[in-house]
Amino acid sequence: MRKYFILFISIFLLSTTKTLGKDTTYRIKIHFLYGSRPMKEYKRTERKWFGGKLGGHIGIEVDSGRILNFLPAGAVSLYPNSEEPNSNFVLLNEVRFYSILGGHIDSMKRMTIEIPINKKQKLLLDKISTKYQKNSPYDYAFFGMRCGSSTYDILSKIGVLKKKFTQKQTARRIFYPRRLRKKLVKLAVANKWQISYVDGTKRRKWERGRNNSK
Repeated sequence: MRKYFILFISIFLLSTTKTLGKDTTYRIKIHFLYGSRPMKEYKRTERKWFGGKLGGHIGIEVDSGRILNFLPAGAVSLYPNSEEPNSNFVLLNEVRFYSILGGHIDSMKRMTIEIPINKKQKLLLDKISTKYQKNSPYDYAFFGMRCGSSTYDILSKIGVLKKKFTQKQTARRIFYPRRLRKKLVKLAVANKWQISYVDGTKRRKWERGRNNSK
């Protein structure tokens, strides 16, 4: 009887350990800075931003306070040049990330979506983050990969987004940040992921969209 009891306990502990390892949950945050343009009365004091109301920026918080995002390494070219990529993947803290277009974090219209991922996805994300920071996999170009399409690329690689496309297809489908934001908001609502939203300064005219699919 004692032998069977010890066997049962051993199997239970082994099963529990495997379950815990499999179900370990990590959380990543997708940060969205909305596009905008200065209000008429503030044109002299507020800067114009790249992309205007359809601009903005996107990054993935891979670890607490460390946001991975895709940036040009110089002037933005019109079409991608794979032989001489003009781009970098960098880690920024939250203040620097939201100030990247010239504003300050306290005045930015922004949204974050918190996504649960498993251990396998987290390890793959860390591997991609390290690899992309060392060598950017593609050029930053107006008619090419930018912050939205590069974020889609990473999220599809780790399985958060199911559909995978070629670079050209991804760049075309996620031409500006709002397209990815709409997709992720729909997923967040369906899966009950946490969405956080902050209004921006009234000195700028922001693109539409809040905790919905607009």
